[in-house]
Amino acid sequence: MDYKRCWAAVDLAALSHNYHCIRRFLSPGCRYLAIVKADGYGHGAATVAGQLQKDGADWFGVATMEEALDLRRQGIYRPILVLGYTDPAAAPILASNTITQTLFSEEYALQLAAEAAKAGCVVDCHVKIDTGMSRLGFDAENENTVLMVEKLAQSGSLRITGIFTHFAVADEDTAVSMAFTERQFTLFMEVCNRLQADGVNVGLRHCCNSAGTLLHPAYHLDMCRLGLSQYGLDPDPCMKALLDVRPAMSLYTVVSMVKEIPAGATVSYGRQYTAPTPRRIATVAIGYADGYPRSLSNRAEMLLHGKRAPVIGRVCMDQLMLDVTDIPEARMGDIAVVAGSEGGESVTFDDMARWAGTINYEIICGISKRVPRVITE
Repeated sequence: MDYKRCWAAVDLAALSHNYHCIRRFLSPGCRYLAIVKADGYGHGAATVAGQLQKDGADWFGVATMEEALDLRRQGIYRPILVLGYTDPAAAPILASNTITQTLFSEEYALQLAAEAAKAGCVVDCHVKIDTGMSRLGFDAENENTVLMVEKLAQSGSLRITGIFTHFAVADEDTAVSMAFTERQFTLFMEVCNRLQADGVNVGLRHCCNSAGTLLHPAYHLDMCRLGLSQYGLDPDPCMKALLDVRPAMSLYTVVSMVKEIPAGATVSYGRQYTAPTPRRIATVAIGYADGYPRSLSNRAEMLLHGKRAPVIGRVCMDQLMLDVTDIPEARMGDIAVVAGSEGGESVTFDDMARWAGTINYEIICGISKRVPRVITE
């Protein structure tokens, strides 16, 4: 018997459905890179990658070498791109596991090349071009960037198989943001074209994340990097009508106690909630250590018996309280829907993000490791 206090249900059928919806949206010949960093946006990286590999994803993207190695151990054989920093001393590990590393500066690239040469190996790399994100990457507007990349392409220990940039506001459809994204794309293509004109084969060109893929189909190039959309969430409400994607995760907890409190009684730490009249409250077994944000205190709702129950008082580390005065059937052992649907009502991760004053990415990535992922198909 599986004993649970709170759990996340991961729907592989929804994930597969989303993949095929997005795949049909891609330009002909465009490859699909599935972003599975941060434990597959909280869904379970190995589970997500295993399903998407079966469905036909061409590449996988992670943030760290450790994430890539875990995928290899779990049987993921498709190409994997590490988007962030890897210690240059790990060059032989990258090479022996056929993991592609991002090059984002001359200093870093030269250190990685030196370590690879010392180990007698060759590391596959994609070059990151900074076109306005101001995070990682060779500056697209620096006259020396093309020369630096050409120099790296001649290295015997680094093999450039791709080049990419990252859009800063591709999820915004205002005129200013659209113009900024267009400018980023133009800068990126100028670098790519100059390199190709000089005889450098830049390999796969990619710049579109989920938002870029949906709002800027002319920028698909050779590969698109899909993250949030494949999990059934929208980078921005303006994209809801573009794809028929379904949330691949729902979140549940259990009622541990139901009690009556009198008017004037206070609830939880800090006494931030005072009962205006006699109330019936339910304690449920989820808290901020499970990834339920403390910022949802006195703001959020859950579903119980298909009815909406407000969160009252401060969210605690392992539990929180709901007002179930209008849900007389609520009992210990009942399942509360934290994010999902029941009885024609729904609470979404978008709702939770709005209540918390953040983005849906942060909510799903924040669901902690102690919350079991239950796979459904």
